[in-house]
Amino acid sequence: MIRKRILVTGANGLLGQRIVKFYKGNNSVMLKCISFSDMSVFDDVDYSQFDLTEKAGIKKAILDFFPDVIINCAAFTDVESAEKNKDYAWKLNVLAVENLIKYANVSDAKLVHISTDHIFDGTAGPYSEGDRVSPVNYYGRTKLAAENAILTSGIDHLIIRTNVVYGKTVDYRADFVTGVFDALSKEQEIKLADDHFNNPTFTDDITFAIDKLIAGKKTGIYNIAGDEVLSRYELGKKIAEYYYLNSDLIIPVSSKELPAKVAYPLKSGLITLKAESEIGYKPHTSEQAFHLIENYLFKHHIKV
Repeated sequence: MIRKRILVTGANGLLGQRIVKFYKGNNSVMLKCISFSDMSVFDDVDYSQFDLTEKAGIKKAILDFFPDVIINCAAFTDVESAEKNKDYAWKLNVLAVENLIKYANVSDAKLVHISTDHIFDGTAGPYSEGDRVSPVNYYGRTKLAAENAILTSGIDHLIIRTNVVYGKTVDYRADFVTGVFDALSKEQEIKLADDHFNNPTFTDDITFAIDKLIAGKKTGIYNIAGDEVLSRYELGKKIAEYYYLNSDLIIPVSSKELPAKVAYPLKSGLITLKAESEIGYKPHTSEQAFHLIENYLFKHHIKV
């Protein structure tokens, strides 16, 4: 049996871990994991440390393994820090992708790249794949530049746009759901914007969609996101109500009242009709996802 060779970059990150877990027990896949960290969060995977901002590292990672598919989960995702660290954000979000493109072409690999709704200005969401792009922050500009590099390269590719990603990890990575859960579990008051909208996305749904898109030999841009467009405040309330936490501790505010020093696409979210029609994409409801991560959340909170 010829096994599909899959290389996952950013393998220790929130989404990277879920993808690695999905493929590492698959006998039809030969998996290679790379990340900036010294070691993998998993004990039983082929892992190497690489600095993806260095061209030599990317070249070695790809040409030593010669993958059929590269799934790029590596990114500088801290929106506010990207404004302060523009050089590094550009290196990781754009230059690294340009080098992935170059060596994906050499190895004839399909490049699966994770993108974001931050490529939109957030005035008329939710957005479809063909809607006009116009980022309002530097992070969004870097992600759009990476998309453009891929689209003009001529290589086999998938661009997966998603937003507000959450899910389980080995090392309890912070995301919106864990942040709200931890704060409310400690009886801490939190302020959440009631004018900032997205459709939060479960890592399982992104992972399953990527696998189906690869198996279906799809190419191009696909929105992969949750089934409900919610404000940050509405999502916080849903988290509190599902886990029987005190929702009165959540204070609705406008985004202007929050300390963020960078613009966000406020009326955002992603329309997933293309994925629904082409691969039968059907995301978990938030309640289904919350059920799947319930033990994970409570187990961690007991340890704190």
